[in-house]
This record gives sequence, structure tokens and C-alpha cells, in this order.
Amino acid sequence: MKRFENKVVVITGGASGIGKAAVEKFAREGAATVVWDVIQPSEKQQEAAAVNSQYKFMKVNTAKFEEVEAATKEVIQQFGKIDVLINNAGITRDASLQKMTAEQWQQVMDVNLTGVFNCTKAISPNMIQNNFGRIINTSSIVGLYGNYGQSNYAATKAGVIALTKTWARELGKNNITVNAVAPGFIATDMIKTIPEKVIEMMKEKIPLKKLGTAEDVANVYVFLASNEAQFISGTTISVDGGLTI
Repeated sequence: MKRFENKVVVITGGASGIGKAAVEKFAREGAATVVWDVIQPSEKQQEAAAVNSQYKFMKVNTAKFEEVEAATKEVIQQFGKIDVLINNAGITRDASLQKMTAEQWQQVMDVNLTGVFNCTKAISPNMIQNNFGRIINTSSIVGLYGNYGQSNYAATKAGVIALTKTWARELGKNNITVNAVAPGFIATDMIKTIPEKVIEMMKEKIPLKKLGTAEDVANVYVFLASNEAQFISGTTISVDGGLTI
């Protein structure tokens, strides 16, 4: 039997990058996978996920609670429940403090922090009702250690860790675990704009001397959502090749 047969997984930001890798992994493990994103996944991606399990794409802006609430009701109506929530959606609007605009600050807050609150607020009642749930929030090593030019991003990712610890305390009595994953330098489209010279410098700082892959992070999502991790809650797992030791 596949690990997530008869389980329903909602993955935000599942149309690309780490989210896309997570969709593929959960689908292969038999989960009904639901993608919430503002970007339409490729037909190839949708077909691949549908081959292994039930698959549904929904255009949802997680920064808007009304959209999240409506999408939650639709998923529960179609699948009957939601077992796993992967709060993976995130954006960057980088600039130093002096150059960052109020709009850049707010855009990142809305998606990376408010979006995580909205999704968990909407979905957790169903998990409480079923006395089961796995919530995985995507933070970042930037949320643990800060980073030049990312005041907004670092603040949201640190906030995600605080939410994770708080919700683990609040929801534990309902057999719901809440954990965070803090990726380091991961080879996704988000870093394609970075010059090769800078990427090589980044690799030199990592003890494993390489960037991580989207699958490396997705593997941790799957582990934390599985029965093997049923006694892990309120923690943050760094997936960074040893960068932060």
C-alpha cells in the first residue's frame, strides 16, 4: 500500500519549483493532490499527477481569505476531508531597507505570512473535526539567520517559524502536528537570475559543495506528513546542505 493512499493533500504554490516536486511525490505515494496557485500548472505536470492519483488544480490567491475559504469548502465537498496542508507558496521582492518600498514589503507579507495564516485558519477546523492533521509550513534559513536585502522575506519566514510553534501547541490535542521546513540554497527558477559566479560562491559556503534540489525539500515534506513523523511537532528542519552549522 502506498503511504498516502486515501489521504488528501493541499499544496499551495504547487505549480512550480519545490511545490511542483511535492505534488509529484505525494501523487506517487497515492495521495489525492490539490494544488492552490495563481499560476496554471503545465498540462504535462497535471497529467503526470493524475496518472498516480486523483488530482485537482484550483486558482487560489492565498493572500485573500475569501478565496481560501471557498476553495477549502470545495475540496472538502469533493474529497470529503483534508489530511495534509503544505503551506509552500511564497514570493520575493528583494531590496535593501533604504530602497524597499511599502508595496514590496506588503506584497511579501500578504503571500508569505498572511497566506499561511489564511490557509491554516480555513483548513484546520476540518482537521480538528477528524482528529487528524499534518501541517507543514515552508520557512527558510533566511528566517533563522537573516539576509542582506531581504527584510520582508526574512521577517515573514521568521514569522512562519513562530506560527509553527504556536499552532503545534494549540492543535496538538487534536492529533495535528505542525512543523516547518527551512530550505537553504535550492536550485529552482527563483535563482536563475543569479549570476553563475555568485552561485559558485554560494556552493563554496555549503559543506556539501552543491545546491539542493526541489526534491530534497519535497522529501522532507513527505516525511513530516507520514506516520513515521507522528511524534514530531513544533520543529523546524533545515534543508541546507550544512550551510548553517
